[in-house]
Amino acid sequence: MRKKQFKTESQKLLDMMINSIYTHKEIFLRELISNASDAIDKLYYRSLTDSTVTLKRDEYEIVIKADKDARTLTLTDNGCGMTMEELENNLGTIAKSGSYDFKKDNADQNEVSVIGQFGVGFYSAFMVSDKITVKTKPYGSDDAYIWESEGVTGYSVGNTEKNGHGTEICLHLKPDTEDEKYSEYLDEYNIRALVKKYSDYIRYPIKTDVTSSRKKEGSDEYETVTELKTLNSMVPLWKKSASEVTEEEYNSFYQDKFYDYEAPLKAISQRSEGLSTFEALLFIPAHAPYDFYTKNYEKGLELYSSGVMITEKCKDLLPDYFSFVRGLVDSADLSLNISREMLQHDRQLKVIAKAIEKKIKSELLKMQENDREKYEKFFSAFGSQIKFGIYEGYGANADNLKDLIMFASSKERKLVSLKEYVANMKEGQNAIYYACGETVDRIAMLPQVEAVVEKGYEVLYFAEDVDEFAVKMMQKYDDKEFKNVCTDKLDITTDAEKEEIKNENDAYRDLLDFMKDAIGDVFSVRFTNTLGSHPVSLSSEGEVSTEMEKVLSKMPGADKSMIKAQTVLEINASHSIAQRLKELYAQDKDKVKSYAKILYAQARLIGGLDIDNPSEISDLICSLL
Repeated sequence: MRKKQFKTESQKLLDMMINSIYTHKEIFLRELISNASDAIDKLYYRSLTDSTVTLKRDEYEIVIKADKDARTLTLTDNGCGMTMEELENNLGTIAKSGSYDFKKDNADQNEVSVIGQFGVGFYSAFMVSDKITVKTKPYGSDDAYIWESEGVTGYSVGNTEKNGHGTEICLHLKPDTEDEKYSEYLDEYNIRALVKKYSDYIRYPIKTDVTSSRKKEGSDEYETVTELKTLNSMVPLWKKSASEVTEEEYNSFYQDKFYDYEAPLKAISQRSEGLSTFEALLFIPAHAPYDFYTKNYEKGLELYSSGVMITEKCKDLLPDYFSFVRGLVDSADLSLNISREMLQHDRQLKVIAKAIEKKIKSELLKMQENDREKYEKFFSAFGSQIKFGIYEGYGANADNLKDLIMFASSKERKLVSLKEYVANMKEGQNAIYYACGETVDRIAMLPQVEAVVEKGYEVLYFAEDVDEFAVKMMQKYDDKEFKNVCTDKLDITTDAEKEEIKNENDAYRDLLDFMKDAIGDVFSVRFTNTLGSHPVSLSSEGEVSTEMEKVLSKMPGADKSMIKAQTVLEINASHSIAQRLKELYAQDKDKVKSYAKILYAQARLIGGLDIDNPSEISDLICSLL
């Protein structure tokens, strides 16, 4: 064998390869399998035009064999093999890629998709090996060649003997250390797991020795049998037409791949050609993962390039508001960096992400319209995330998401979309009415809600913290403003009723101001005619509602003195309590003070707010009793 040295530049690059380019050492097996697949692709491509190549498609294979005693891992393919010149060019010159040259020379052909591009993946094997031996024999040749190297020191090449065409790569694994257990790559289970993780969809069978125990023929005794078994699926589910795949197959794929005990609500198959060619298989889960609403949750889709997994979670393919989607994308058009572990962030990735986002929204709207039960289950699990998507970015995504959100309604307590609400609006209604609270039941019992519903209007119940913030960002839907029934913006009375209540407030301004001063912690006190049979209620003026105040005050580091709603104590002008207050103001102003505080405390409790001094209120009630 002839000894040769890597060039100085190549030595530096090889050192980088071993120590810094790849994040995970296990990636070496993916790279070697990809190279083997490329070698078979080349021979298969040749067979399309060369009648001397007689191998049938089902005869190609990649075989992995581990020898724990010798600490060697050997990977063999029956592809095209290499001549001596190709051996030196491809392995003696780091970053020289035979696959890249092949792809470039056949750029106008689409029969074969070649995975390798950079010619550096082979050297990733030095991360786990202290010596690599390569034997290769070109198809149709009687000559075989050997290449051997222990790393940056150089390599040797020469002639050898080899049965059959193709390439055999033997890795002599490094000794185990306290930090690194290289012998794990000799374990059958780990080999199977790595093939499944990274190379499950290589188009040729990847086989390895699998040891099992079985009964001897005609005997009750067992014997240990070792045989080659195929580890990879080969044909990706997403490569098949959606009409060829059953719902059971989609469900099984999803549950096995994403470790979910429940089938998905929907499987979405997407195939795109043109500006960016890709295939995607997406799933809408039936429930949220346990950590979905925590900072530990990681969004992202699995990303494949020609069936080889590049990354488990590509975050850039999903917007945050669709982070619940599971699935994968496969594209041969991606611009990868030298290690194939990272993407060059280019226009292609953005085009794919935009197409996926559009597809997810379209499929969710179809589910909402055609399978309401499933959609409501989906929205129960992930609706909050979509609402946060509207709130975040100051409403930048509102137009994109507004038709996906739903709220409980005063009509039969069912979920309705904003589109459905507007379609069912009362004639002459020009606003979308809503009310906020901790639960739907508590919201339904608010005096203002009862009054609005009695007038024949539908009210949306906002029971989540994010709800009101989201619609504030939207401002309008279909040119209809959102109006909180518990604010001064409510307008459901006639002109005559408005004039009547204005006169009532003007006539008793001294009483109302006196009560405001007695309470202290209130923006104003007024009579109203929108409470039905209820004596009092709490509303607000300005942009911050009482519910928004509650939410904001719960946030870490919030200054409660700076986050205050301008609360208004509303007293039902037609209730007997109003007449009693008018009488007491002329007879016993001290009692009016007590009544004012008690009524304000009552209104706060109805609105789901705390009372600052419950002991004082208790004493006042007892005193009056």
